[in-house]
Amino acid sequence: MTASLPERLAGMLSQARRAVFFGGAGVSTESGIPDFRSTDGLYHQQWRYPPETILSHTFFQRRTEEFFDFYRKKMLFPQARPNAAHLALAELEKRGILAAVITQNIDGLHQAAGSQKVIELHGSVLRNHCVRCGRSFSMEEILASDGVPRCGCGGVIKPDVVLYEEALPTDAIEDALDAIAAADLLIIGGTSLSVYPAAGFVENYAGPLVIINRSPTSMDRKADLLIDAPIGQTLAEVMRIMGE
Repeated sequence: MTASLPERLAGMLSQARRAVFFGGAGVSTESGIPDFRSTDGLYHQQWRYPPETILSHTFFQRRTEEFFDFYRKKMLFPQARPNAAHLALAELEKRGILAAVITQNIDGLHQAAGSQKVIELHGSVLRNHCVRCGRSFSMEEILASDGVPRCGCGGVIKPDVVLYEEALPTDAIEDALDAIAAADLLIIGGTSLSVYPAAGFVENYAGPLVIINRSPTSMDRKADLLIDAPIGQTLAEVMRIMGE
């Protein structure tokens, strides 16, 4: 009998000791957080300006109040909880199979699920800081504020997320490249691999490669295993198989 795709992935994971997961917005859609580029995703919704413009450094500086109106309504999901994908990845790390999660997401759900080694390429909505004095603020404080959130010193509070026109954190880049270089299995999930420079990190990987995504990616031709199915559902089945 031919093994199912989850069975094949379970077999690959059982042989791995330095697996790395590289994920995007599709990992969190099962937690109720919309992705960016699908038909009903964030980038297909109607606003006065395109989301790419609103989420830019220039827009943040010049139209700060409009930035925060969009940011509070469309980027913050305090009710979101880890789904089966987040939980499976945390368990794989606990078992000594997964060495790192590299995420393009900013929702903090991997850490909430229990993952310890999480490399956040685009920052996190859970962290915010005053651009004047550097004081830290929580997501809840941003949600509770009106208009432009300000520190007691008068400075504007900025989310610790990488906006368009901003560079990725150097330490995150180095950690991600090191993790991928050392990986004995790379799983790419929930990402179209269309956001650079982050997507470029995986292009030179030459080891065993698995892609779990609902749409084609630029790396499909290199994949040893392609799974077109919801990632939470897939990883939950993988964990069931590995638990037998």
